[in-house]
Amino acid sequence: MTERLSVLVAAHVADGHMAPTLAIARHLADQGHRVRFLTGERFAPVVRAAGIEYLPWPADGQVDHQALRADAGGMAAMAANVERLFIAPAAGQYRALVEAIDAEQTDVVVTEYTVVGAACLTWGAMPHPPVVVCGILPLGLSSRDTAPWGMGILPRTGEVARLRNRALNWLTQHVVLRRPQRLAVETIREVAGGELTGFCFDWATRSALYAQLTVPGFEYPRSDLSPTVRFVGPLFGPPTRATAVPSWWGDLEGRTVVLVSQGTVANELSELVEPTVRALADRDLIVVATTGGADVGTLGPLPANVRVADFVPYDLLMPQVDVFVSNGGYGGLHYALAHGVPLVVSGVTEDKAETTRRVEWSGTGVNLGVQRPTSAAVGDAVDRVLSTPSFRIRAEELQTEIAASPGIDGLAEMISEIARTHRHRPESVVGE
Repeated sequence: MTERLSVLVAAHVADGHMAPTLAIARHLADQGHRVRFLTGERFAPVVRAAGIEYLPWPADGQVDHQALRADAGGMAAMAANVERLFIAPAAGQYRALVEAIDAEQTDVVVTEYTVVGAACLTWGAMPHPPVVVCGILPLGLSSRDTAPWGMGILPRTGEVARLRNRALNWLTQHVVLRRPQRLAVETIREVAGGELTGFCFDWATRSALYAQLTVPGFEYPRSDLSPTVRFVGPLFGPPTRATAVPSWWGDLEGRTVVLVSQGTVANELSELVEPTVRALADRDLIVVATTGGADVGTLGPLPANVRVADFVPYDLLMPQVDVFVSNGGYGGLHYALAHGVPLVVSGVTEDKAETTRRVEWSGTGVNLGVQRPTSAAVGDAVDRVLSTPSFRIRAEELQTEIAASPGIDGLAEMISEIARTHRHRPESVVGE
């Protein structure tokens, strides 16, 4: 590295939002750059453990997703979630971002997509450093080629499909999400003196770079994709030490292994873990259930072929796994695909209506399409994935695509190049 840069990173107080953002922050810090990280108090220890300066969101600039589960699926619920989880803390986030930028020279701001305070910065009147946005959820930008984000509708080709998309996009922007759109416009105007001229979900197209953390094989094609979007692939942290494994690790050797996880937000074990454990109780295979901190006692007596842990590092576990049963968390799905593991998914809350559909569309697994599948449905889906080679073949094709993507090294270089270019411009800040 020839030049030390000052990087400000920001993320919501949610595990799935923090993990990839912290990975790139740690990577930049390991390269010798000055990195500061804005997030909630719950993540202060892991930020500091990475050797990064922790900056707290103010009380009105954060919502801890661990303490507040999103509403059930559907567009009306999505409108409420967008408002309370993302737009409500935007003003406090914007003030914190500006305060950090004013405190010292900042060459670039790196944020995940749902930090709407960064939208205020990007669209505001104040000159600011370039903003790099990490797409930690399925790509939500409006397109003539896709239905609105959140509806969970598979893409189709042809003029009829485009007419459908145009009608649904208009309905979403002007009716279903009319109130969140108005609040986003008002917030940016009032706190940052700027004017958001498009749909609030499209705010990041004005950033210096929109780094979508997947590969094209796991995202719907768009003929009108913004030139600021780059598919960089998933971001994973440093490898885990091989000593960090449960005592039952040796039981997996030579066995068919089905991993089931309910994630860290929507992690009621009765929704997916319990039906999977019941469905596979009499099978000649091992079920590994990770609980994400939920009380395993709620599962009752466990069959002899079940192994349980709060958490097992996916980089160690996935090479042992034959099928991953998941509620559709974006990060977990990419860990599986990066190891060529086919999927069974079932979830409709948060972003799951979109992630599970991309599993279905990409041919990498079976989408059950409900929040609480029956044991019979899970068992049939696992059988189908194990007995149908095409799912494994498609997962391995995406494994190859992920391995060839820019990844964390490539994204770090993109960020550094943007920051260096900004630093050496005649003006030290950019404005719109």
